[in-house]
Amino acid sequence: MVERNLIILKAGVVRKHLRRVEEKCGPDAESFLKDRDLQDIVSFNLQLAIQSCIDIAAHIVSDEGMGVPGSFNEMFYLLEENKYLPSNLTEKMVKAAGFRNLLVHEYGKLELKQVFEIAKHSARDLNEYLAAIFSKLGIFDG
Repeated sequence: MVERNLIILKAGVVRKHLRRVEEKCGPDAESFLKDRDLQDIVSFNLQLAIQSCIDIAAHIVSDEGMGVPGSFNEMFYLLEENKYLPSNLTEKMVKAAGFRNLLVHEYGKLELKQVFEIAKHSARDLNEYLAAIFSKLGIFDG
């Protein structure tokens, strides 16, 4: 059985890091692109917010006995198959997990303009993910 309190706690962590991203990202790319400290703060907090979303997925997949995923991406597809996520949101989360991998493992040179754009839109997508999970679990977020 899914531990709802754990999901609520992890959602709080996601939101904390998203607030930090919003605070530090700034209104325009020019300021962001000139300030290495802002880039680091935003990147780190994005990484942690996405990781907490992955942790939520892992907890649900495990506790609901949905199978043994071979990757982060598979966890989101299992959530979709089990009616936790609509397909469009699954794809957004798969992209978020891929971006997290780039941040952590530096699988290529990150385009800072892309980091800025992702930072500007991440709150919407990750909050949509949390809302879908809360809805499926009957958790009221008020």
